Amino acid sequence: MQNSSLIDAARDYMLAQYQQHPHPELVYHNFEHTQQVVKAAAQIAAHYRLQDDELQAVYVAAWFHDAGYLLGDSTVHEETGAEEAVRFLQGQQAPEHIQTMVKGAILATKMPQSPHTLVEQIVCDADLFHLGSKEFADRNKLLRREVEMRTQQEIPATTWLTGNIKFLSNHEYWTDYAKTYTKQQKEENLQKLYKRLEKKSVEAQEEKATVVAASVPDNTSTTPDAQLIAKAKKKTPKPDRGIETMFRITSTNHIRLSSMADSKAHIMISVNSIIISFMLTVLVRRIEDYPNMIIPAVIFLITSVTTVIFAVLATRPNVTSGTFTKEDISNKNANLLFFGNFYRMKLDEYEWGMKKMMEDSEFLYGSMTKDVYHLGVVLAHKYRLLRISYNIFMFGLIGSVLAFMIAGIFFPVKA
Repeated sequence: MQNSSLIDAARDYMLAQYQQHPHPELVYHNFEHTQQVVKAAAQIAAHYRLQDDELQAVYVAAWFHDAGYLLGDSTVHEETGAEEAVRFLQGQQAPEHIQTMVKGAILATKMPQSPHTLVEQIVCDADLFHLGSKEFADRNKLLRREVEMRTQQEIPATTWLTGNIKFLSNHEYWTDYAKTYTKQQKEENLQKLYKRLEKKSVEAQEEKATVVAASVPDNTSTTPDAQLIAKAKKKTPKPDRGIETMFRITSTNHIRLSSMADSKAHIMISVNSIIISFMLTVLVRRIEDYPNMIIPAVIFLITSVTTVIFAVLATRPNVTSGTFTKEDISNKNANLLFFGNFYRMKLDEYEWGMKKMMEDSEFLYGSMTKDVYHLGVVLAHKYRLLRISYNIFMFGLIGSVLAFMIAGIFFPVKA
């Protein structure tokens, strides 16, 4: 990327800011968090074809998005951070449109988030990327500790867990990449919060039972905590990573076997093409001198040609329609994971279909199942034709050699 010096300058500037303005209470909103947001922003941005200026804006905004925590009131840290980023960019003589993009991206991270451009969406998703990562539990503990240190008040576990559950349940990523990449882990994180809340609620009830008379009416079933726990139990279990791993390994194995079949077919085609060329250029010209070899030579030619035909059939691609309809999507009949079903579609139509599929886990896993199935069917067809090709070559070669021997021994050419 061009002009990466601006990004390096932003990193060095923020590192210096964290060193010059130490805040021991910022155990979450620290330089490590900023680095993680920058890493997440780079990961998301790599999925999209951004212009150099857009990519610079993403990086700079990620470096400065929490600068306001060091320089002023945390309640308006987005505004403070945006102003500090603009001052930095002006000092670097950055173009005005980059300043505008950076400022807009930082302000868009203010809760509730309100991104309008792809650059702003990437920065917003990067800021909360940990919600769908395995580091969520550790980062969440640091955030709770920071809030307690800043407010000088201890937060009850059930209160904190309830707030986290509501936040994760209502949160949605903005970019398609973040939605897809974090979906499974985010759901796992949410389920762990539900389990922890249930455990803490049981512990709280047991503790309460030791100090409250047994005659006190039990109304815990109507509390918000109990409602959240009940909701968690009613949630449909999501497929775990083992299923996704199974699909990935199965598809990879099928593709590898298909590549092996193509290689074997290529060997058959190459070898028999050489044999055919030799027969036509050498033996045919001397067939008059060896009339007894006509039948063996014909058998050999027929064997080679037939072998090549079946080898070519094994590698010949099938042409499909390359289109799907909204009715196919509604009925979950279209497999959008295979290029042959969408290569004639317009990009916006394909994106619409993919979004519909990603929003419906049943449709998504159904498409993956169909894709694996059809890969297996194509693979079986390839290997069946390839087996026929090898059998023809093997038995035809044996028959041809025997024919040449019989012709040479029992029907020699008379001098």
